[in-house]
Amino acid sequence: MRTIICLVAAALTLCFSFPLEAARIKDLAKVEGVRDNQLLGYGVVVGLNGTGDSTKSDYTIMSIVNMMRNFGITVNVNDIKPKNVAAVIVTAKLPAFAKPGDTIDINVASVGDAKSIQGGVLLQSPLQAANGDVYAVAQGPVSIGGYSAGGGGGGQQKNHPTAGMVSNGAIVERGTSTALASDGVLRLSLNKPDFTTADRVANRINAVWGGIAMASDAGTVSVSIPGGGHDIVGFIASIEEISVDPDQAAKVVLNERTGTVVMGGNVGISEVAVSQGGLTVTITKSTEVSQPGPFTPGQTVVTGNTETNVQEEKVNLIVLPTSTKVSDVVTALNAAGATPRDIMTILQAMQSAGALHAVIEMI
Repeated sequence: MRTIICLVAAALTLCFSFPLEAARIKDLAKVEGVRDNQLLGYGVVVGLNGTGDSTKSDYTIMSIVNMMRNFGITVNVNDIKPKNVAAVIVTAKLPAFAKPGDTIDINVASVGDAKSIQGGVLLQSPLQAANGDVYAVAQGPVSIGGYSAGGGGGGQQKNHPTAGMVSNGAIVERGTSTALASDGVLRLSLNKPDFTTADRVANRINAVWGGIAMASDAGTVSVSIPGGGHDIVGFIASIEEISVDPDQAAKVVLNERTGTVVMGGNVGISEVAVSQGGLTVTITKSTEVSQPGPFTPGQTVVTGNTETNVQEEKVNLIVLPTSTKVSDVVTALNAAGATPRDIMTILQAMQSAGALHAVIEMI
C-alpha cells in the first residue's frame, strides 16, 4: 500500500494517507484507438473597442478585404483601419466518437498586435485536422475570463486579454470513426507503463473472463473479445470495472521553487549517517562620537565600530537504519531540525551515496 509524505516549504508537514484501495482498470488504462484529435483554424474577431490589430498587421487587413469580397463588397485596402478587428488562431479538441451536430469548446488566441480581444465576436472559422479536412466550424462571442482597462499611462488587467475561449463555440461537421477491436483483439494502453501493473491487469481480467488477456509489454494488455464480439461495448464496460492494485517504481519528487518534497510509501533506504548543522555570522556596525575635553586643542571626531560575531549551531549527527518506511526517514530528518530545502539536499546526497533506493525527479 502507499503512504504519501508531504513536506511543505514553510514547515515540515507529514501527510499520511490511508491505504489506497485497488483502482479500476478504467482509471489505469485507456482503450487503444479511443483518443482526441486536434483541430486548428484561422479566423477574425470583430467588435473590439479599439483594441484590435494595427495597420502593421497586413494579414488582418487582407482578411477583412477577402471577407467583404465574398459578400460582393469591394473595398480599398488603404481605407481599412483594423483597430476593431483582430486576427486569431482557433484551436479545439475533437473527442472520440464525436457526431455531426455535436458542439465542442474552442480556444482563441491573437496572432497580431491586438491589445485585447475582450468583448469580441469570432466570425465563422473552419477547423481542420492534421489531414487537412474540415471537421468543425467555429463562431461565437469570445470570453477572456477577465478584463483589461486603463488609459492615460495607467491601467489594470486581469488574466490574459489576448487569449480566450468560446464555450460550445464549434459545431462538428464530420464525425470521427473509431474501430474497436477490428481484428478481434482489444488493446488496453496503461496511462503509466509498468511491467508489474500490466501483468496484474492481465491476471485480473483472466480471473474474471478466463484466459483471454496477455500483457504484450509494460504499457499494453491485449484482450481477445469473447463470444464473437457482438456486445463489445458491454464487454469493455465490464473490463473497466475490474479492480487492480497498481504498482510503480519508487520515486521522490522535489519542487525547488516551492520547497515541496513528495515521496511514495515504497521508497526505501539503507543504513546511512546524516549530519545537519549551520554557521551563523553576524556583523554589527555602530557610530560613536569622540569629544575632546574643555579648553583642549582636540577636535570632535565621529568614529565607526564594527563588531563581528560568529555562532556555530550544534551539529546533529543521526543514523538512519535500514528501513522501508518513509515515515521513519522523515521523522528522523525532522528530529534533526532539517527544513524542506535541507531535505532536498540530504535526499540527493543519500542517493549519490547509494543509500536511497528511489528515483529523484525535479519539477
